[in-house]
Amino acid sequence: MNKFWTELYPEGVAKDLPPQNESLIDFFDEYLTKYAKNKFMTTMGVSYSYADVDKISKEIAAWIQSLGLKKGSSIGIMMPNVNQYLPIVIGALRAGMVLTLINPLYTSRELKHQLIDADAKVIFILEPFAHSLDSIIDKVPVETVVVSTIGDMLGTTKGALINLAAKHLKKAVPKYDLSGSSSCKELSFKDVLKKGKKLKYKRPDVKPNDLAMIQYTGGTTGTAKGILISHHNVVYGTNQYDEWFKPLNYDVNKDGQMTCVVALPMYHIFAFIISLLGFRTGQHMLLVTNPRDIDAFVKLLKKEEFHLLPAVNTLFQALLNHPDFGSIDFSKLRLSLAGGMAATPEMARKWLETTGVPIHEGWGMSETLEVGTANPLSNKEFTGSIGMPLPGIDIQIFDDEENLLGVGQEGEICIKGMNVIQGYHNMDNSKFFTKDGYLKTGDVGAIDEKGYVKLFDRKKDMIIVSGFNVYPNEIEGVVEMHPKVRECSVVGVEDVSQGESVKLFVVADDSSLTKKELIEFCKKNLAGYKCPRHIEFIDELPKSTVGKILRHELRSKSNS
Repeated sequence: MNKFWTELYPEGVAKDLPPQNESLIDFFDEYLTKYAKNKFMTTMGVSYSYADVDKISKEIAAWIQSLGLKKGSSIGIMMPNVNQYLPIVIGALRAGMVLTLINPLYTSRELKHQLIDADAKVIFILEPFAHSLDSIIDKVPVETVVVSTIGDMLGTTKGALINLAAKHLKKAVPKYDLSGSSSCKELSFKDVLKKGKKLKYKRPDVKPNDLAMIQYTGGTTGTAKGILISHHNVVYGTNQYDEWFKPLNYDVNKDGQMTCVVALPMYHIFAFIISLLGFRTGQHMLLVTNPRDIDAFVKLLKKEEFHLLPAVNTLFQALLNHPDFGSIDFSKLRLSLAGGMAATPEMARKWLETTGVPIHEGWGMSETLEVGTANPLSNKEFTGSIGMPLPGIDIQIFDDEENLLGVGQEGEICIKGMNVIQGYHNMDNSKFFTKDGYLKTGDVGAIDEKGYVKLFDRKKDMIIVSGFNVYPNEIEGVVEMHPKVRECSVVGVEDVSQGESVKLFVVADDSSLTKKELIEFCKKNLAGYKCPRHIEFIDELPKSTVGKILRHELRSKSNS
């Protein structure tokens, strides 16, 4: 199957992209200088310019270089979206080091695995999460711990007040003691900045194909895998998104500055690549530290002007469910981008109805820098597909024996491109790629005659009922159309008579909703073998920190 979809690209979008002959250090030097006077980021009402971040990140880089680490040593960052996050990211890369971004909600066990597997020598950690490091500090390769407080980059007075509130009012800083390792030293983030100001930064010789990141998958079904990401992977992936978004016809010098709401945590690759796209196009990034606080999130959106809002389906849904969401001014909103998990048609319908802006769904993986497919920006309605392969992407559909399938045929989505990783850290990579070098995604889908890819589900989530393939996403999309349903999730459970049957977990929006009512609704909208045999009402669906519904936890609950 050739890349026939490139002939159907929107006007102005290139059919392919050449390799990008630059490292992330080149990337930062170019855009931090180009947009020096622009506002770079804002958290809790405190802003920094591109010039500010350029200066601060070089000070951080100089301090890291003073540690005497060899080039390419691993630096861990365990923080939510705070002002110090991106300067630390840029500083570590500018120092010639390799990033490993860590979920701040990891337990000690999960944190220990990542620090050992990545061989992290330094970790920057926000104080509320330092207790997770406490019990394992003598069991990991970390030599230096930098502890940052929430208010470190919020100004002297405001920062001090927020730190006091976090510790004493919200009780958000558990006690910790990092003195358990004689070979590890601890200092504050403010000490790093103070020392960095007195040091001279030396630009290292970093090539595009050098390692930039060891990014870890969620590890929701087992031990998290480390993904080896080069500088070129990241720069190329950012360029792919930039090319696809050209139909926005946006020029920062002519149209002023666009603001992107970064609510998804930046340790997740989707938010990370979106923030770098913001870099490339001179955007202002409005950082949301705790997107689960929907009251505060809605207040922020009512207060700030914003143009771009990327999120996952559950976050869009949570915003829609808030009683004040409809009073937000959406007149400046130009793009709502859904990724990370499948968007449901009912959510997309409500979003368009409320905001006047359609949901544009895309698809990608950590292994592809979350770059893969996206719907053209010319689409004015939700398509129900994950869009077309982006420039520089080749997608093929294979069966289980790696036979190439044709247009319209369902099989495993396999992907190749310069944004795609070369492999996993400390693992045998042969089983993850086809013999032709395509990454096996584990997603089931098909390509239609217009080049649009339809995503059915994860192979591991597919339910087989009496030999029929049943996709949870389809059932969830139907059930969420019911006016009394807030959200739902579907898993397969063992069934003696038909192999597996469908179990539906429902969070009701109206306490009068009954199982009988749901069953009748499903019978009207789904083939019989797709209808749930089991229904359980639940107060809240288990979710990851980026809002993905954790179906494996629901399966465990069903089998316990």
